[in-house]
Amino acid sequence: MWSYIIRRLIHMIPVMLIVTFMVYALMLAIPGDPARALIGPGESLDEEQLELIRKEYNLDRPVIVQYGLWLGKAIQGDLGRSTQNQRPIAGELRVRAAVTLQFGLVAWILAIVIGVPLGIVSAVYRGKPVDYVATVVSIGGVAIPNFWLGIMCILLFGVKLGWLPTQGYVDIWQYPLEGLKHMVLPAFALGITSWALIMRQSRSAMLEVLAQDYMRTARAKGLYERTVIWIHALRNALLPVVTVFGLQTGRIFAGAVVIETLFGIPGMGNFMVQAIFAQDFMAVQGAVLLMAVAVLVANLVTDVLYAWLDPRISFDD
Repeated sequence: MWSYIIRRLIHMIPVMLIVTFMVYALMLAIPGDPARALIGPGESLDEEQLELIRKEYNLDRPVIVQYGLWLGKAIQGDLGRSTQNQRPIAGELRVRAAVTLQFGLVAWILAIVIGVPLGIVSAVYRGKPVDYVATVVSIGGVAIPNFWLGIMCILLFGVKLGWLPTQGYVDIWQYPLEGLKHMVLPAFALGITSWALIMRQSRSAMLEVLAQDYMRTARAKGLYERTVIWIHALRNALLPVVTVFGLQTGRIFAGAVVIETLFGIPGMGNFMVQAIFAQDFMAVQGAVLLMAVAVLVANLVTDVLYAWLDPRISFDD
């Protein structure tokens, strides 16, 4: 197992290089002068002064050289300073990442708590009204854009009914109840696609497991139906669901960019949007680096979970 994890960590390196280089090159291709973005709005400098800034920040050198210089500092933990507030980007990302982690974790919990049981119930009562209702709801969850659902949640539960706050963030560790109130709507809007896909995958996997010979044997031994389903069938049915977990991690981070901006959550997604508009290249690059690492680690965790759920799988061969 450990040899497999080490190999996967080594394989992450070229992926990280490709992703970060592509983002770096695309950011430099955005219309506008990076040197003017560095001095901030409201400042006026002549061309000679701008040229000095370009040389100071190596903006006059080829893209590959600029990227190499950035990468050398990033390896040492120096992601530069944000041009928006002149604070170290690494420190900013630590604070923002904690917010996004809480936000994404709540979305994942909602997706699993709703999706897995609903998928199992839908499979057990296949062809019955509860199955049809669950299927329609899951299809709607996949089809509805999360930003549109977020807007509808704000209008209904925030503006019209006034049940839940629609803007801002409260630390869930310091003020659990108030923090959860602020997290419910954005987490639901972000996680609806994930729980819909988890529900569909859980249903399909459970139907396949329930048709196996060993399930009929378990019933023939006189086991209670709930024991057959929730103990013998569930663990085998979770294997395909784990795949969805790994794939949906990237969707969670991508959706966070829109949902955090919509609900005013000061996480990495909101930070990245502000950095893009301000042409804060170093901030965008640092946020992309952290998100890419998170997605790759989630994929690694997914593969390790496979071995835990199914002892027949071995990664040491």
